[in-house]
Amino acid sequence: MKKIILFADLALALALLSPPIVHAQGTTYVSSLGQTSTGSSAVGSDSWLAELFRTGANPGGYLLNSIQLALTDATGNPSAFTAMIYNQSPFLGAIEPGSSIASLSGSLTPVAAGTYTYSPASNLTLSPSTYYFIVLTAGTPVASAAYEWSTTSTDAPTLSNGWEGGGDLLSSSDGLARNWDELLSTYPLFAISGTPVPEPSVLGLLVLGGFFLVWHRRKAKAI
Repeated sequence: MKKIILFADLALALALLSPPIVHAQGTTYVSSLGQTSTGSSAVGSDSWLAELFRTGANPGGYLLNSIQLALTDATGNPSAFTAMIYNQSPFLGAIEPGSSIASLSGSLTPVAAGTYTYSPASNLTLSPSTYYFIVLTAGTPVASAAYEWSTTSTDAPTLSNGWEGGGDLLSSSDGLARNWDELLSTYPLFAISGTPVPEPSVLGLLVLGGFFLVWHRRKAKAI
């Protein structure tokens, strides 16, 4: 009986201390995938593309589960497709990508038209009420070959829980800060899924409660 109680105590402590399990799908907070494609924008080594989004106000932030990208048929034979998440540029008043905070795992050769899913290789927590960018590039210049991000002419993404997304697509020849231009009336088709993170204070109380429960049980058995 004592062994059963001990194992139960250990299981409770481990459950409280274990990091949260990240589900692949999560909640979709931003999506324009339901819109009709009216064209595409080339992705290449000399044609970086970026799309802005803003997270909701959950105090603990959000674990990024995945992004989905609608792509059309590639031109030529491009290579090394890369999807990343960037923070906002630190330059005052600049609503543009700053630097990469994560590369996303997924197909490196999305040459056929379709919707492709890309996810962080490890837990990526996005801060609340903060601007980020989806940034795409590739290993070949567009004059030789290019991937194609499907676009539409109407900016009307589905938004929920205080998230923001959409706006004109940004383009750069090299992905460097202060070197981005808007592609006016060009809106990419994409979606973002995430999971709210509990506030640190709540997690701390749960862990402390678990330790207290284990200690109390052991003390009671020792009396």
